[in-house]
Amino acid sequence: MDKIQRDEFYNYRFLSNLTVSPEKTAAALTVWQADPKNNGYTSNIWIRKDQGFVQLTAMDKESSFIFEDENTILFAASRDSQDAKKVEAGEPYTAYYRIPLNGGEAVKAFSVPLKASGIWKLDADLYLVKARTDAAIGDFAAMSDEQREQVMKTKKENVDYEVFDEIPFWANGGGFTNKLRNTLYVVDVQANTCTPITAPLFMTGDVDVKAGQVLYTGEEYTSRPQRKASVYLYDVKTKTTKCVYDKKEYSIHEARFFKDQIALAAATTTRHGNNENPYLYKLDPATGEVTLWAEYEYSMGSSVGSDCRYGGGNGFAADDQALYFLTTREDSSHCYKMGECGCIKPVIELTGSIDHFALAEGKILFAGMIGQKLQEIYEYDLETQTTTQISDFNEAALKDKYVAVPQRVSVASEGTTINGWVLLPKDYDPAQKYPAILDIHGGPKTVYGEVFYHEMQVWANEGYFVFFCNPIGSDGRDNEFADLRGKYGTCDYQNIMDFTDEVLKRYPAIDEQRVGVTGGSYGGFMTNWIIGHTSRFAAAASQRSIANWISFYGVSDIGMTFGPDQQAGNIYDDNEKLWEHSPLKYARACTTPTLFIHSDEDYRCPMAEGLQMYTALVDLGIESKLVYFKGENHELSRSGKPLHRMRRLNEITDWMQSHLK
Repeated sequence: MDKIQRDEFYNYRFLSNLTVSPEKTAAALTVWQADPKNNGYTSNIWIRKDQGFVQLTAMDKESSFIFEDENTILFAASRDSQDAKKVEAGEPYTAYYRIPLNGGEAVKAFSVPLKASGIWKLDADLYLVKARTDAAIGDFAAMSDEQREQVMKTKKENVDYEVFDEIPFWANGGGFTNKLRNTLYVVDVQANTCTPITAPLFMTGDVDVKAGQVLYTGEEYTSRPQRKASVYLYDVKTKTTKCVYDKKEYSIHEARFFKDQIALAAATTTRHGNNENPYLYKLDPATGEVTLWAEYEYSMGSSVGSDCRYGGGNGFAADDQALYFLTTREDSSHCYKMGECGCIKPVIELTGSIDHFALAEGKILFAGMIGQKLQEIYEYDLETQTTTQISDFNEAALKDKYVAVPQRVSVASEGTTINGWVLLPKDYDPAQKYPAILDIHGGPKTVYGEVFYHEMQVWANEGYFVFFCNPIGSDGRDNEFADLRGKYGTCDYQNIMDFTDEVLKRYPAIDEQRVGVTGGSYGGFMTNWIIGHTSRFAAAASQRSIANWISFYGVSDIGMTFGPDQQAGNIYDDNEKLWEHSPLKYARACTTPTLFIHSDEDYRCPMAEGLQMYTALVDLGIESKLVYFKGENHELSRSGKPLHRMRRLNEITDWMQSHLK
């Protein structure tokens, strides 16, 4: 078997936006691939044909699309020079093209003076567009050409300035967000009009369209969001909006039309804080009454981690019979359904991850990672209850390569069972001694599972044992297990140490003097915590980490909510509590050589966090190094620029090589 190279991910294809046509006769998706030459990603639309998929577009820049009908796809693109100039200048502008499924050239359909992020067809020449707007400059779409020109001139003059008068003022992956909102517009192509149906300061959340009605959630705010949404219905024919729920009791995760009701996946957050898994509620659009439909203690969506995805897709949908949703149970994500009776049942259960899905006629199509394969498209037959792989996007990428199969390891710890896995090094010989790397996931409310993880496979191919687990605070079990509020660095740390002990016990080929540790986000926090509480690791790589919960409050895009909620304390009354759970407090005890990886546009765990820990270690004389990535954010390892992802992997791997081999 050949060795998986560090840059192998350049060859992987990432699948997103799996979509089925209105009458369920056709399917399409977006296929992404790393483009190291241009340090970005190509994207094209592919359609299902015969027994597989064929490429529909070829400009390498088409990703966002919808089916207009059974034979036509509408997609956003900048295919002529004038369009490209407007987009490159930062002007709110989106052009749409039509292309037939049976081939032929794409033809420009229409354009809108909006920075569109989503589109739905309402009628023959009528569309709903979700757009990113700036309330500070007014309705750009309603301006004259002269007014728009002045706005762009002022924007250019003020490129060196940012003004904040609300929080959060930035968002990871979204840059500075002051007064930016997601606004809904009705676009009449025939009349050439763009009419907003939400207020300038309204932040739109979920959207669904059915039979002449638009369902949407969100809230209006001026200085800070309350994160408790209201629910609205817009009637396309009468052009009127009705607020059908305005009590703001719930954090609404999803909203969909379901029969004659509105289904809400929502949480009160009173039982388990902001990470509380939602229940399913029924909202009567006529009376505005919300009633519990089904209690569900597990999460909705797939939280199975991997660094081999790009883009996303739908995980919540309804047809005439049931409401379907993804759910993470233990270490895999599945598809479940709820009938009108409120009974929840599994539909597709597997080992691995269903990443997103689309409902077809008598079938469910889904993008998934199964059996240590990269993403492929699968078809599940609801009648025969069988799953068939219907794509081969990544079959060649790992052919004849050594792919380590996860070996399950469980250990009793802190009154529960902690599950994890071990990857064996390539050409493993039990008579030899090997170095090892402990990898800790982010979240903490995510999970590791039995899916392909590029960085771990690279390390296994370079001669390391790799081991990883799901401590308390992880997803996949019930709300109680995931509730880590006020306990960071306590039971979770002990879980990880107990798991490490069990792995070393079961695999005596691991050299206990040559074990490293790494992790990102929560895993970065835990890496920082570990090096301040034990000297058992010979090297550490702390990525996009948290070091100080007191400073985190005021600089992270989620600091004002996540910090107080998860640490069970605020900066005014509970400084001792916050400091008690801050890795920086324990830096003086550190002896482990540590690499820090951070990005300048990481607004989730901002640079201040990594810098504090790095400074403390260098000041204490501990061997340390910080690699600072410009133009990257919290998602560096998963969707960063390809050359930056490569550099990151090289830095971590080389650091481990220099200290463990």
